[in-house]
Amino acid sequence: MTRSWISDTPDEVEHPPIPLGLNKMAVPRASIVLSVFTGIGLLLSSVWVGISAIGFLDEIDTVFGTTDTEILNEDGRWLWEVGLLFDTCSPREDNWEWPQSLSEQEGVFLLPGEVRCDWQHQGTGDSASVAVYNRANQTLNLVLEISGGGVVFASNNEPYVIINDLAGNDSSVMEVNLIEDISERKVSITATHISNLEAQVRLDVNIFQGSETKDVHIQDGEPFAVQYTLWDADSGEELDSGDWSDSAGEGCNWSIEGFCWSAIGLDIDNDRGLIPGINTGTTHTTLLPPDIAYGSSDGHQLQEKWLRFELALRSAPISE
Repeated sequence: MTRSWISDTPDEVEHPPIPLGLNKMAVPRASIVLSVFTGIGLLLSSVWVGISAIGFLDEIDTVFGTTDTEILNEDGRWLWEVGLLFDTCSPREDNWEWPQSLSEQEGVFLLPGEVRCDWQHQGTGDSASVAVYNRANQTLNLVLEISGGGVVFASNNEPYVIINDLAGNDSSVMEVNLIEDISERKVSITATHISNLEAQVRLDVNIFQGSETKDVHIQDGEPFAVQYTLWDADSGEELDSGDWSDSAGEGCNWSIEGFCWSAIGLDIDNDRGLIPGINTGTTHTTLLPPDIAYGSSDGHQLQEKWLRFELALRSAPISE
């Protein structure tokens, strides 16, 4: 019986036979070609990923700095130091002696070890200057953190701050503010390498209330007028004295950075010293290593000297 009643289309047309060559050879050849192209694609992708990874690591190294512990370390110490500018510091763990001559020390570091410092404050809102010294030959990126409470960095009102791209053999000074009424408290300020958490330097600060509370505290950018005396910190020789008016912290007109930051932390009553015959300002002394004194002034007679400044606040004019 024929199948014409099922379909008018011949069976050969409706179901054409597949050529024998296509069945046995064309499919394998196509698979081989596709496999080759796939392999080439995977190879190129791997190369591209590798190049991208190298570029990414280079960018990470540029942003965060080296993670090589040996490069960050010298004689068992990390290659940066942290200190308070007040001349109230001593060995932090009593495991080293304060140098008899600061200027005649040999070696990389400013001091033989980490320090602890006293900060006598005159009320909530008082300030101090913290310095970080990079003793390495390469750029550092550091995270500074205050533990213990009651103190924040003035730049962001937080107990932490990031220092980016601190150049080799350079320094950075920043203001910290007291935000609580503290009678006595110990806090710590740590400077940790941003990509090596084991690389950490610590400063301990003993904060205590002074005999008087003042209303006005000199902070970064605040105008001030002081009577100053300058000594060679080693010999005790008086080098200079006089009166100086400026604005504290960043960008003042004194020839050395450390003096500008030394004014931070001075205090005065609400009279601001503007009433003739009345002086309610405080006095403090700061100790400046060459890094923030005349260390960058090639050929200066005080280039290698540690300096001690005594500042007595005479007035604090109202900011414009």
